[in-house]
Amino acid sequence: MSDIRISDLNKSFGATQVLKNINLDIRSGEFIVFVGPSGCGKSTLLRAISGLESITSGTLEIGGARMNDVQPAKRGIAMVFQTYALYPHMTVADNMAYSLRLNKTPKAERDRMVKVAADMLHLTDYLGRKPKELSGGQRQRVAIGRAIVRDPKVFLFDEPLSNLDAALRLKMRLEISRIHGELPGTTMIYVTHDQVEAMTMADRIVVLKDGEIQQVGAPIQLYEKPASLFVAQFIGSPKMNVMTGRHAEKFKAAHVGVRPEHLEITNDGVWSGEVIHAENLGSDSFVYIDIGEDEPLAVRQSGTAGVAPGTRLSVAPIRRQYHLFDAAGRPQAV
Repeated sequence: MSDIRISDLNKSFGATQVLKNINLDIRSGEFIVFVGPSGCGKSTLLRAISGLESITSGTLEIGGARMNDVQPAKRGIAMVFQTYALYPHMTVADNMAYSLRLNKTPKAERDRMVKVAADMLHLTDYLGRKPKELSGGQRQRVAIGRAIVRDPKVFLFDEPLSNLDAALRLKMRLEISRIHGELPGTTMIYVTHDQVEAMTMADRIVVLKDGEIQQVGAPIQLYEKPASLFVAQFIGSPKMNVMTGRHAEKFKAAHVGVRPEHLEITNDGVWSGEVIHAENLGSDSFVYIDIGEDEPLAVRQSGTAGVAPGTRLSVAPIRRQYHLFDAAGRPQAV
């Protein structure tokens, strides 16, 4: 079993508390993504699970066994980092087999395990090459293959795609999702700041802020039913529009949140202002309107935006597709 139970976990560095009373149950075989702003504690939590960071208080269990004082190498965990950390003088095969050699795995078994991982990752034709002869995506696959050969109970990914360009990130997202499907009993925990990675790869997303869990749920649940104003603005790209003050008075709320795709341009809208910018992306476009808030209102449209800067427009939410929050950022009934 590779289920993980985290109970009342705290982590401090001196007088600074980085993780605060973390409680989280992760099911065996689940793909969990940690997201949050820089400094929220997501990488620290990942490292605490791996054993690379000690736990100040609380309990960590993997497969029902307490892991607080267990060495990282004995936790049944494999970690894939942002940097590939490959040995430049070794071939792909030797890099992938390195941990097996340290564990004195017989050569025939090492070769078999490397071959299985290489086939899964489409690296068979590259086993004799050195890292410098590989592309960034191929190097990341080697790093993943090095983890796979260890047959871990849990995979930990710490922003593994952040060094890749957009096209390679898409390809590797598909690769990692496919690998997860081929290793159904293996739990995967993934740290990212990328909204698309979180929304497309996760079974559940864990949103952290200031060392505390804000919400845990399926991607669409967090998108459609955020538990706070913070989650509402953090999940989604572009982020949710938020109106305050006189712009929220009509709704009897401190904050009114509307996603860009849930706004329509109309003659008798709720909010009006001047277009300051339009982005045409081909299949759709974004129009940005200054209504007097700190940030412009983003409106998503299908196809090409036919409005010029300086045009005055009026907008309204479609079909009551908006969110209300009180002054503390707690959701209100619509």
